[in-house]
Amino acid sequence: MITMAKKDATNRKFALITGAGGLLGEEHAISLLEINKNIILTDINLKKIQILKKKLKKKFKFNQIYSIKMDVTNESSIASVWKFFNKKKIIIDILINNAAIDPKFKNKTINGKNTRLEFFSVKNWQKELAVGLTGAILCSKIFGIELIKKKAKGTILNIASDLSVISPNQNIYKISKIKKSLQPVKPVSYSIIKHGIVGLTKYISTYWSSENIRCNALSPGPVLSLQSKSLVKNLKKLIPMGRLANKDEYKSAIKFLCTDDSSYMTGQNLVIDGGFIRV
Repeated sequence: MITMAKKDATNRKFALITGAGGLLGEEHAISLLEINKNIILTDINLKKIQILKKKLKKKFKFNQIYSIKMDVTNESSIASVWKFFNKKKIIIDILINNAAIDPKFKNKTINGKNTRLEFFSVKNWQKELAVGLTGAILCSKIFGIELIKKKAKGTILNIASDLSVISPNQNIYKISKIKKSLQPVKPVSYSIIKHGIVGLTKYISTYWSSENIRCNALSPGPVLSLQSKSLVKNLKKLIPMGRLANKDEYKSAIKFLCTDDSSYMTGQNLVIDGGFIRV
């Protein structure tokens, strides 16, 4: 049973989604709107989430939806967003840390020098770590502290990945007729960040256990998007269910983890990956 929020225009409780302009950001938003939650879409790309807001409002006319620019790597940016909604007497009682940089392999022109460990730049490492892990820490810190001040019950959901529990199988990214030193790979940053997200989840779950704040993680497996045919083929060989996930197949998990249906669950990493073969 999924807990439903009341359809009430005066409801001042909202769910905030970081990186809402990303691949699964829209699905996370729809998941919460379907159970009558009010939502705040945030992203560094304001235009993207403004378009998303307009699209969502056509279907969910009675829900309150905000879109606001927020840079998760900048503590002042996060704090200003909190202040904006605090002035409106809005309580952000659900935080979905979804923002991340996920290198995509869409075509055969990708140069492995951008991703391989021996060439991987400190600049890229710092940028990806700032968005994917530091951003989650800063958002959890700022919004969590304010929930505690208000003595409000809250939920933090960190979006991890199947690569939070396994190492990347680099063979699936291989491109024919390219020498080994230039073959694209999943960069070291992504794997470490997602492992770190699970560590953050466990830390918060015990750190604020007495404050009525729960923290869990969701680890999706590969999601069908714009991958090359060869990559999809290689992935299917490692997934017992024989296919990649559709974007909307994580919606029920989002609803479960963000409502009282998971009221006795904290510090856990829910892996939904089609039975991906562990490496």
